[in-house]
Amino acid sequence: MKILQDYNLSVDEHKLKTNLDKIKQASKTLQNTEVYNRILNIIDLTTLTEMDNELKIQDMCEKVNDFNTKFTHISNVAAICVYPSMVPYVKKHLKAEKINIASVGGGFPASQTFTLIKIDECKMAVDAGANEVDIVIPVGEFLAGNDNLVFEETKKIKAAIGKAHLKVILETGDLNAEQIRKASLLAMEAGADFIKTSTGKVSVSATHEAMYIMSEAIKDYYQKTGRKVGIKPAGGIREVDDALVYYSIVEKVLGEDWLNNELFRIGASSLANKVIQAIETDESIKYF
Repeated sequence: MKILQDYNLSVDEHKLKTNLDKIKQASKTLQNTEVYNRILNIIDLTTLTEMDNELKIQDMCEKVNDFNTKFTHISNVAAICVYPSMVPYVKKHLKAEKINIASVGGGFPASQTFTLIKIDECKMAVDAGANEVDIVIPVGEFLAGNDNLVFEETKKIKAAIGKAHLKVILETGDLNAEQIRKASLLAMEAGADFIKTSTGKVSVSATHEAMYIMSEAIKDYYQKTGRKVGIKPAGGIREVDDALVYYSIVEKVLGEDWLNNELFRIGASSLANKVIQAIETDESIKYF
């Protein structure tokens, strides 16, 4: 694809493994309250089940609303992420300041519907109150070599949602290393504000390898364009030590500028309680 002709699309897997081994070792030095606090503040608190309804969303919102009255010295989560039909309930019940409303969209999680429906769904989610939209690339089309389709669809969705942030899910568990790099660059060139590993709905979700490859792609894209794109690992991140590895990857590859919720998110609701437990040194806490 001509739009990617200025990029090297290969991945040095030996370098990848060597650097990841070093990063994993370095992550063990990050076990402190300041980093735990930062990690909590980059979590997208998420519910994406067939059982979601207003009462469930209201309960989640009230916990976020009351969080800083119960934990005065801990930063709140970054966003609440829901299905499009649940966005009005978040808009209605979320009172806490500086918490974004995120919606999945575009035929999530398989991205197997018509492009016009994807565009309309994402726009409707924003019109209902979402200021972030998480979509999935049409993975089958990408693997078939239909790069232009992936690019144009992503570009059209971004145009339709305006100032709302577009987080583009690559479903990296279905891709090899070089495909992850190519999909990352393709999504960013199409206007993605974030690139995200996974939906959490397939057998392989976020991995350290995918995160490193995506971070390197963001670094290369930034050096070429001057535009900072965010990153979000999601799916299967349940333990604090695992989250520290993802944090360390961002720190080592992208640097301090990315260590905030404007450019770094983690999609892992089950992780939130573990982080609070680590900060409070109390394993009995189950707030969310």
